[in-house]
Amino acid sequence: MPTLGLCGCCWALRPRYKRLVDNIFPEDPEEGLVKANMEKLTFFALSAPEKLDRIAAYLSERLTRELNRHRYGYVCIAMEAMEQLLLACHCQSINLLVESFLSTLRLLLEADKPHLHILATNSFVKFANIEEDTPSYHRSYDFFVSRFSEMCHSDHEDLDTRNKIRVSGIRGLQGVVRKTVDDELQVNIWEPRHMEQIVPALLVNLQQHSQNDSGLFSAFPSLFSGSPAEQTEVCFRELLCRAAYGHINNAIKPVLMHLDSHSLWQGRGFAVQCFQIIMYSIQSQHSHLVIQQLLGHLDANSRSPASVRAGIVEVLSEAAVIEATGSVGPTVLEVFNTLLRQLRQSVDYQLTGYYDNGGKHKTSSIEEKKLQDAVIKTIGSFANTLPIYQRSEVMLFIMGKIPVPGIYPALGSPNSGFEGSRMIQVMLLKSLLQVSEHYESSNLLTALPSSFLEPLLSFTLMEDPEIRLLVLSILTSLIDRRHNASRVAFDVSSLEMKEDRCSRQDNLFMRKHAQRLYRHVYLASREENSGRSHYQALFTLLAVLSVELANEEVVVDLIRLILALQMTLSNQECLSVFNRCGIHALCAAFLNLLSQLGPPPTLHQHITQVIESRQKDAPHLLPEVMFCDKPRLPEGELKVDEALLFIQSKICEALAGSSYSAHCERFNTPYTPQLTGTQTRVTNHPLFPRHVNFSRSVREDLSLIWFFFLSEDRGVVEEEERRKRMEVVERFQTAPFEEIAAQCGTSLLQSKLNQVFELIIRPPPSPSGHSAPRSTPVYEMKFPDLCVY
Repeated sequence: MPTLGLCGCCWALRPRYKRLVDNIFPEDPEEGLVKANMEKLTFFALSAPEKLDRIAAYLSERLTRELNRHRYGYVCIAMEAMEQLLLACHCQSINLLVESFLSTLRLLLEADKPHLHILATNSFVKFANIEEDTPSYHRSYDFFVSRFSEMCHSDHEDLDTRNKIRVSGIRGLQGVVRKTVDDELQVNIWEPRHMEQIVPALLVNLQQHSQNDSGLFSAFPSLFSGSPAEQTEVCFRELLCRAAYGHINNAIKPVLMHLDSHSLWQGRGFAVQCFQIIMYSIQSQHSHLVIQQLLGHLDANSRSPASVRAGIVEVLSEAAVIEATGSVGPTVLEVFNTLLRQLRQSVDYQLTGYYDNGGKHKTSSIEEKKLQDAVIKTIGSFANTLPIYQRSEVMLFIMGKIPVPGIYPALGSPNSGFEGSRMIQVMLLKSLLQVSEHYESSNLLTALPSSFLEPLLSFTLMEDPEIRLLVLSILTSLIDRRHNASRVAFDVSSLEMKEDRCSRQDNLFMRKHAQRLYRHVYLASREENSGRSHYQALFTLLAVLSVELANEEVVVDLIRLILALQMTLSNQECLSVFNRCGIHALCAAFLNLLSQLGPPPTLHQHITQVIESRQKDAPHLLPEVMFCDKPRLPEGELKVDEALLFIQSKICEALAGSSYSAHCERFNTPYTPQLTGTQTRVTNHPLFPRHVNFSRSVREDLSLIWFFFLSEDRGVVEEEERRKRMEVVERFQTAPFEEIAAQCGTSLLQSKLNQVFELIIRPPPSPSGHSAPRSTPVYEMKFPDLCVY
């Protein structure tokens, strides 16, 4: 025992590794590490790797002793020595060093000296950059995640010191991520308990940069080199780019929680910037996960103020623009369903004035309208990321959500009533317009199928002028494949209109849908509450039709349509002077354009002659006067001389001898609008109420109601007939279905049905002249009970 005590006191009898460690410390700490002795210590450690754990333990002991004595110069020397040993011994034995090294860093980070925190962080970053050959099964970085995150929130009174501590904390988190993200044996850094510490710590610094230095940082990034904001963005991007498929949700959820708790959704600011970083950093195939997270968060905030919902929607819109590959995910329509649901809820909140069921939290129409505009913009942004075929599906999906009173179930709540349905109609049509403005298809049969075109055209005859204008704009944007609509003007001399020969697909489209289009243009032109914008929209639609789909037959039919409008005005006394002048101006503008797109010059001469006569005697019949901000109307009654009208006979003479002459015979038959499509006939017939909400059972038998309308005796005077029809409408609105069916069964309807069935089952005539024996109709057959379901 005395001998052992003597050996412990005598420096020469100490173990060699301790003597080598002691020799690296100079007498004056300002002289720094003794490099020659450090080389000897490194050589010894490499020669006897089994001694590494003892060397590290002794270095840690020396550092702890110097730290307790506040001899910080020697503390720095000890840390430098441990770093050099780590860099030199990146082999299987490095694990012998790491535990002592990490325990030493904990001591420094628990001290109350900022410079020691920075020293420990720098050492940890160097360690994190070392690629180890063998994994470790027992390390824990929980303390470092917690401590580095805490440093990111430093509120030190000195600004420079605070920034240094925060930068060190951010760099430390970056080191933890690098060290653990690719090693399955290490702590799972993507666990919620870690992400909930790391992500808010980064966002706090990113948020302060956004508030204070956003403009300067983008203009002069070199001024902010090494700042918390710059280091945060680098670390945040690195964290996100390493996230695998299963880690995205854990990384995004703390972002949403942070934005909620700090009320950062309002306005176009930090939330947008934050998700721009996210979308640009994650792997592109994972982008749809972020969008799904945002959609779910939007649903979760359905009872939040409009500014919060609008902020989330704005972020969604920006995310969709960045996510340009079209990979919105497997549930594309669910995205639009969520957005349309937000529109519905916003309408309810706007009408009630509260954004909760309890009626405690008020909202304003201005805030809700801002949200609605943001949702509509976002629908367009999402649709623009999709391929063409999916955009068609989206348009059909939105069209199916538009409430048609009496036909489709209303999208709004039962309390919103007619006004709620009207508001939703407007907003959904605006959404359709957003999608259609960027829709490009070479085949109009695909772009405008009957399932989409028929319900869309039915809205051109609704009473609301805003709805009619939106529908005209949607039709124009879908037909205008060459973007001529923006260049259409009443004076076409300076325009460069693109005109190609009508393709086979376009001819098929016009043969199938031309009469339907003409009919709705004709009827929409005669609406009493149409304004200047409606006539301009009709002119643009007709101009696009003539450029995109023009052939000889189409041109002749369009001229017949215009002549029919002009002729109807003389008999349409119920229209105001402005409406009649507007239709005359529409006819003049379109014929002037059409005459310059291919028909013979003689037609242009006649059109020009009429226009010059109007300029002299009736300028109120010209578009440049009627479609300006302050139209000049004639005083008194509107009188139009024959010299101011376009004459059918002169137009026929002008087209004679040209390629159009083969179709001139069609002028002999005045244009009359044709009823096409069952749904269009029902919804737009004058007898059909525009704002009716039938019960489900009655809606299912609309064809029965329509047949009943057609079976009415039309021999009475018009006023009496109108009164009877209103009684029928009221009965079908209020009476139960069983009563309606019973009344119809004993009325004229039954005889009409019998006549129809008689025609259906009547056998064809026999070649011999003898009629075949009459067979028993199916509806009269008697079946056994077992055959009846």
